[in-house]
Amino acid sequence: MQKRPVKRGRPVGATSFDADIARAFGAAVRALRTERGFSQESLANLADIERSHMGKVERGEHMPTLVIVFKIARGLGCGAAEVMGRAEEELRGGTAD
Repeated sequence: MQKRPVKRGRPVGATSFDADIARAFGAAVRALRTERGFSQESLANLADIERSHMGKVERGEHMPTLVIVFKIARGLGCGAAEVMGRAEEELRGGTAD
């Protein structure tokens, strides 16, 4: 019996992108970043991701992977739970300020 090759990624037509969640996460990252006085570029460097990718995350144009969530949190000097909690507040329409 011949093994089928393992395909990476989602099946064709499948998506896990949710614009509201992506925007809320991006707003949370932007708020935490500005509170800490980081530029977008400096946070991207601290998180070890491309600055253009960071911009897409902050604008809600990209749904970050779990790895990226942890990298951003590490760059911000906080835990992923803090970033996600802030995103949940954004989704509820409130802010942590």
